[in-house]
Amino acid sequence: MDSCESAQQQRVEHAMFSRLVETFCEIDDFCKNFQPQWEALLLTDGALPSKPRGPDPGVSDSEMMLILILYHTSHFRNFKAFYQTIVLGFLRSSFPKAPCYARFIALTKNVWVPLTFFLSSRFGQKTDIYYIDSTPLHVCHNRRIARHKTFKGLAARGKSSTGWFFGFKLHFVFNHVREIVAIKVTPGNISDTTPVPELTKDLMGKLFGDKGYLGKKLAETLLRRGLVLMTRVRGKMKSLPMSFFDKALLNGRNIAETIIGHIKEFSSLRLPKHRSVFNAFTHLTAAIIAYQLNPLSPKQTPVFIP
Repeated sequence: MDSCESAQQQRVEHAMFSRLVETFCEIDDFCKNFQPQWEALLLTDGALPSKPRGPDPGVSDSEMMLILILYHTSHFRNFKAFYQTIVLGFLRSSFPKAPCYARFIALTKNVWVPLTFFLSSRFGQKTDIYYIDSTPLHVCHNRRIARHKTFKGLAARGKSSTGWFFGFKLHFVFNHVREIVAIKVTPGNISDTTPVPELTKDLMGKLFGDKGYLGKKLAETLLRRGLVLMTRVRGKMKSLPMSFFDKALLNGRNIAETIIGHIKEFSSLRLPKHRSVFNAFTHLTAAIIAYQLNPLSPKQTPVFIP
């Protein structure tokens, strides 16, 4: 019995290591193409680039990106515990020159830009069927708003279905196979409908949302460029005629809430613990990438034959 359990554990560890190597190769290939292009766009005074100051970080940008993404798939609730237990312990052979925790935190802000562009390269396919939703990102308890400093001037007080909060709104557009197609972060006081035109500027087909996206002006704006907005109506409003297939897709709109709940629950996406804006948004980006690399398994889209 012990030998069977040992063999099973070895298979699990081998699968984890294979996935680790596969993800690293994907990130590293991206960085090799991205870094030269990014450095060419940076402003200089015409002089030759100087050597990086300070001690050798011990890990490359691609390794740092991998560590941050791994954290948001690990179910750890504390990055320090994850880094010291997994990176400096279990995966020490994979990161032999990994710096101490404090040094890694100081270096984290350096990979925000490549992480953001890597996320852009991983957006899902355009399928002509999309779901839109938003979620609040609290940065502190409402009682501590006056004393909050980290996101002062960036976060704002807004209201969601669960009540008032102080922070940001994270807006998502998903396709019907549960991949992220577009995202946007806004202050908490921004209406859900405001970022929709920009979020969907390259999309055509049908967009399904909740009652928060209901609006004649928005629907007409999207329709003019080939995107049909479909939502439920309020109270005594007269609903528009809709096919049985469209009704089924609208009834499946809660998949957006399921995906957002999955991202927030399993990626340790909590902004109040951060004391740096750069590190907070770096972790936010890594958490979204973690989902995009391993999205929820899509269910077969129903096909109705008249």
